[in-house]
Amino acid sequence: MQRRSYLAAGLGAAVGSAGCLTAALGGSGGDETVLDPQADHQYGGGNLPYPTYGEALPAVTVSDPLAGEPVASDDIDGTLVVTAFFASCPAECVTLIGQLAGVQHGTIEHGIDDKVTFLAITFDPRRDDARALREYGERMQVDMSAGNWRFLRPESAERAEAVVDEKLGVTFERIDGTESDRIAGYDFRHLSLTFLRNPAGVVERAYRTERPDHKRVLADIERVVEGAP
Repeated sequence: MQRRSYLAAGLGAAVGSAGCLTAALGGSGGDETVLDPQADHQYGGGNLPYPTYGEALPAVTVSDPLAGEPVASDDIDGTLVVTAFFASCPAECVTLIGQLAGVQHGTIEHGIDDKVTFLAITFDPRRDDARALREYGERMQVDMSAGNWRFLRPESAERAEAVVDEKLGVTFERIDGTESDRIAGYDFRHLSLTFLRNPAGVVERAYRTERPDHKRVLADIERVVEGAP
């Protein structure tokens, strides 16, 4: 399968048992975008497992365990920032979610938080229950009171693969260990990827990095918000 072969090839360059794949975004162009194609992209569309610039972001419906309700991405008006992570990640996801928390605070400070929604989807539903996600949000300084950040949790590992890997193309692979391992017996290798989706449902940016520049992402969001009909 293309996604699996892509992951296997890319993970060969990872360091240690849980190295994230990091690089610049890919893009292919489109007619329903606000932003221009990113000048410093390295990857084009077509052979990538995830949607890129100018392509539709697949709609997903995933439970929000903190609110006790399902969330359908295509029912959310306005701009979306979508990423995937697991709360036990020792390094890469900490950086990723930390940067996006900074972006979220920026939307609040700039008065556009009502026009932007952040969806952070775990692909480790076994460990990332409501309590774990609540504590993780507090630790990462996400402002849950703002109402524009949702932690989403698929109901099973199979559902996580179907949503995160198969639909969104955020490839991940579980690595089993022993119960004496530092994070409860298993880890993940995964792609670090964040989507910026405009109100029309089209990808404006696919930030393929564990460290998206929060100032740059915020500037992109502001331009999309200002240019949206």
